[in-house]
Amino acid sequence: MKEDIYFIEEHKMLQQMVREFAQNEVRPKAQELDEKGEFPYDLVKQMAELGLMGIPWKEKYGGTGMDTLALVIAIEELGKECCSTAATLMAHTSLGTAPIAIFGTNKQKEKYLPDLASGKKIGAFGLTEPDAGSDAGNTKTRAVLEGDYFIVNGEKAFCTNAGVSSVLIFTAAIVENGNENGISAFVVDSNTEGISFNIPEKKMGWCASDTRSIFFKDMKIPKSAILGNPEKGFKQFLETLTSGRITIAALSIGTAQGAYNRALAYSQEREAFGKPINEFQGISFKLSDMATQIEAARHLVYHAAWKKDQGHSVIMEASMAKLFSSEMAMKVATEAIQIFGGYGYIKEYDVERFFRDAKILEIGEGTSEIQRIIIAKQILKSAQQL
Repeated sequence: MKEDIYFIEEHKMLQQMVREFAQNEVRPKAQELDEKGEFPYDLVKQMAELGLMGIPWKEKYGGTGMDTLALVIAIEELGKECCSTAATLMAHTSLGTAPIAIFGTNKQKEKYLPDLASGKKIGAFGLTEPDAGSDAGNTKTRAVLEGDYFIVNGEKAFCTNAGVSSVLIFTAAIVENGNENGISAFVVDSNTEGISFNIPEKKMGWCASDTRSIFFKDMKIPKSAILGNPEKGFKQFLETLTSGRITIAALSIGTAQGAYNRALAYSQEREAFGKPINEFQGISFKLSDMATQIEAARHLVYHAAWKKDQGHSVIMEASMAKLFSSEMAMKVATEAIQIFGGYGYIKEYDVERFFRDAKILEIGEGTSEIQRIIIAKQILKSAQQL
């Protein structure tokens, strides 16, 4: 079994704990949270108490000292019940905390990590802009150096956790003496003067996840707010996105598995022409394809996480995992609706929610088109070295 290849005993224990939490605490609330568009504050508090908000970070900073694979396991299990809750954890860890843990100075780690890793505070990451989505290098937000401070003006869009965050990481082009000196990441408190947040976006899916635009108007921050090495800013946030692709791939697996589990159960209960519908070849073949695709995606994601934990470059592996898993989730959710028939189109049934939640997986953390570009570049680069 794949678990025997990738999992150690701690991984298995974590999986069982998160699975029980997801089934007992998250599942009963998921539908209502989605319908009302309410952020899952209580569930986040419980996740913090369980140590889930700082899974891959060192214990000295309040984390649990585990690894990327452990984070993948937790996100997958939560995603089977509520994509919004899983997305909150995913964005907090991979985007809102990881850049500090990986690239931050000792002072930045000491200031921010303990509260983020323990879940006392929630982190967010602002990258996308109205005119800079896939083209992240087209960042319009500017940080103009004036003496020992930066003056920041600009806007970020589609920022997960923004309105509930206490710590915000964002990217901006540095301007010094009228010249642009590349893009860097900055870390600030979310209540810093000059920051304002739009109202939550009304979305197709992930309705209980907080997504907003962020506005910077003459925000004055010290030089020490630059995250890590300013000369490697662009490279650093690209590496952040690479890691984020592994976790959104994990959420894709959870989303697909959640839809599949419900479709399988329904196919055993629903009868047509005097027998369960899963005895008809048309349905049984759908279930076979769905299970196969989920299993294939799981191997891609686990391998990418394992390889990252071994310290290897995972640019291609992360993109492959994200591309295949996200598109697989959309296919599986679509087939789940088909198995439910007319009932699958009704909001009362979870598969309708999983279907809506699945679509963003093909867009966030780099669209499918961007993933194919990245993979192609890596393939051609490898071919030149043969």
